[in-house]
Amino acid sequence: MKGVLSKLRLPRGLYGRAALILILPIVILQLVVSVVFIQRHFEGVTRQMTRNVAIEVQFFLDKVGQSPDLQTGLAETAEFAEALELTAGPTAQRPITDQRGVFDFSGITLVAELHNVLPALLVVDLKSDSRRVRMYVGTGKGDLLVEVQRRRFSASNPHQLLVLMIFTGLVMTLIAFFFLRNQLRPIRRLSRAAEAFGKGQHVSYRPSGAVEVRLAGSAFLDMRARIERQIEQRTLMLSGVSHDLRTPLTRLKLALSLMPEGPDQKDMAADIEDMERMLDAFLDFARSDAVEKSELITPDALVARICERNGDVLELGPIASSGPVGMRPLAVTRSVQNLVNNALNYGSRARLSVVATSKSLKFVVEDDGPGIPPAARERAMQPFMRLDEARNQNAGGGVGLGLAIAADIARQHGGALRLKDSNDLGGLCAEFVIAR
Repeated sequence: MKGVLSKLRLPRGLYGRAALILILPIVILQLVVSVVFIQRHFEGVTRQMTRNVAIEVQFFLDKVGQSPDLQTGLAETAEFAEALELTAGPTAQRPITDQRGVFDFSGITLVAELHNVLPALLVVDLKSDSRRVRMYVGTGKGDLLVEVQRRRFSASNPHQLLVLMIFTGLVMTLIAFFFLRNQLRPIRRLSRAAEAFGKGQHVSYRPSGAVEVRLAGSAFLDMRARIERQIEQRTLMLSGVSHDLRTPLTRLKLALSLMPEGPDQKDMAADIEDMERMLDAFLDFARSDAVEKSELITPDALVARICERNGDVLELGPIASSGPVGMRPLAVTRSVQNLVNNALNYGSRARLSVVATSKSLKFVVEDDGPGIPPAARERAMQPFMRLDEARNQNAGGGVGLGLAIAADIARQHGGALRLKDSNDLGGLCAEFVIAR
C-alpha cells in the first residue's frame, strides 16, 4: 500500500518526473553542505575567535584587578581597553540569565565558550544589541560590564554562503529545465504524431533529439509506413475481389432476367441480391481501415448529409452548434449512417442528436426497437456477430458489420462506440464519440 501511495504522489508526466530527479539532488546537496559546513566550519571559527577575545578580556580583567579600586583600574587601563577594542564600566543591573536571539545559532557556541574561558563571567547578553556582546563580570571590587564588537566573535555575514548556494542552485535548476525541455521536445513531437496516426491523421514527423529518441522515431515511421501499406494493399485486394465477384453476379442477374418468372427464379434473384448486399458490407468494413485524409467539418454539415439520405424517416433531436471538427468525413458519415440503418431496421422510429463538448463530439442514435441486453453489447460490436436473441434477423437482413465498422472508425478518431438503453424511445441508444 505504501508503494502505491508513493507512486500516486509522483508527477504523472515525464517532464515533471525528470524535473523532480534534477531538483532533489540539488536540494539534498544544499542541505548536506549547509549542515556540515555551518555546523563544523562556522562553529569551529566562532569557538576559536571567541576564545581569543575571551583571553584578551581575561587579561584586561587581571590588569583591573591589580588596581586598588574599580574606578582607578578602569582609568589606568583605558588605553589598553581601547587597543583591545572593548569598553568597560561598572554596572548595578544585569540580566538574570544569558540573553540570545531565537535564530542566533552561533550565539550558542559563543556563550558556552565565554563561560569556559572566563571564570568570573556572570551573564552574557547578545539580545539587547545585535552588534555588540555584553559581558557582565563579577570582580572583588564590584560588577563590571564589558562590551566588545560582535564581529570579533564570529565570521561576519555567515548567511552569505546560504544565499550564494540558493542562488547558484536556482540558476543551475533553470539551466537544467531549459536543457530538459529541449530533450523532451522530440518525445512530445513523437507522441503527437503517434496520437494523430491513431486518429487517422497523417502528421509530418522527422526523428530528432537523442539517439534513443531518434531510434524510437524511426521505428514509428517504419511502423506507420508498414501499416499504411498493409491497409492500402488490403483495400486494393478487396476492391479487386469485389470487381471479380460482381462480374459473374452481373451475368447471373442477366441470365435470370431471361428466364421465365417462377418461384425458383425469384428465389435465385433474392439470393443474388443478398450476395451483393453482403459484398457491399464487406467492402464497407474494409474501407473503414482505409487512410482517408482528415478534414475540418461542422457537425451540421454532416447531419445534413445523413438527412438527405434518409428523408423524413429520421427524426432530429437536439443538434449542438459547434465549430469545425477534424475528422474523416466519409468514414464518420458511413458509421453514423450504419447506426441509423440499424435503428430503422429494428425499430419503427429513429432519432439522431449531436452533443458537443470541449474535448469530444458525440452523435447519438436512438430507436424504439427491442434493444440489446447489457451483457451482449460488447459482443455485438465484434465483426460478423449477430445476436439472435437481441434482434430480429429476418427484419434486419444484415451480416453483423454495422456496429463493428462504427466502433473501428470511432477508435480511429480517438473515441469509442457506446451502447445503452434509450430513455426516451425505449430501444437502443448508440453513442458514436470522437475526440476533438
